[in-house]
Amino acid sequence: MGCPMPELWLIGIGTGNPAHVTLEAQAALREAALVMVPRKGPDKADLAELRHRILADSGSSAPVAEFDMPVRDESLPYAERVTRWHDEITCIWAETIDAAQPQGPIALMVWGDPGLYDSTLRIAARLAPRPRLRVVPGITALQALTAAHAIPFNTVNGAVTVTTGRRLRDHGWPKGAETVAVMLDGECSFQHLPPKGLHIWWGGFLGMAEQVLDAGPLAEAGPRIVASRAEARARHGWIMDTYLLRRDRP
Repeated sequence: MGCPMPELWLIGIGTGNPAHVTLEAQAALREAALVMVPRKGPDKADLAELRHRILADSGSSAPVAEFDMPVRDESLPYAERVTRWHDEITCIWAETIDAAQPQGPIALMVWGDPGLYDSTLRIAARLAPRPRLRVVPGITALQALTAAHAIPFNTVNGAVTVTTGRRLRDHGWPKGAETVAVMLDGECSFQHLPPKGLHIWWGGFLGMAEQVLDAGPLAEAGPRIVASRAEARARHGWIMDTYLLRRDRP
């Protein structure tokens, strides 16, 4: 019988502002026996640097194990592409943990919140033996977006649908939704919607010093957002953004 897997702590660290890291998250980082930090290539080196800064600010003295994130095979169908990618990440986690042999809980800092539009929990469930999990919540991109624009997430008694750009492009406006939140839409799929009566609030690099925002009627703000997103991505080599769409009420 193999040794049990150490407890795995998935710690939400917000959207890029170290001040958004909660006291609970800082305490968990101090108490961890090992902290795993992903490397996502030179274009996203600042994400790893931010994690190291958060770790230092917490007062943690835990050893750090960095690992390289695999790249998804874009030639595969979407579902197969994601499944294989998750399998590869699971193997890398297992190898990293086995090499470190931590004598206590392992912490993994998760961008935003581990439970919202993130696959860390699904990947953790693939580990064998399966570890006991602890989740520390973090500020999400949706919270950072609505705060940046000083707007409520929903209207009074109005339904909100959180979806992907792919589904918005392929299926149009979700039935029954008054507000639609779209995460990580690399194609600006709002361009496929009839703009009349729609308002958009958009943000890139939310919570970070590089934060960019725009808002307005979709017909007017949409082209500006497409241009701003392309310029910001070219400048930084990557971008994480999200937006909220809302129908005008009669």
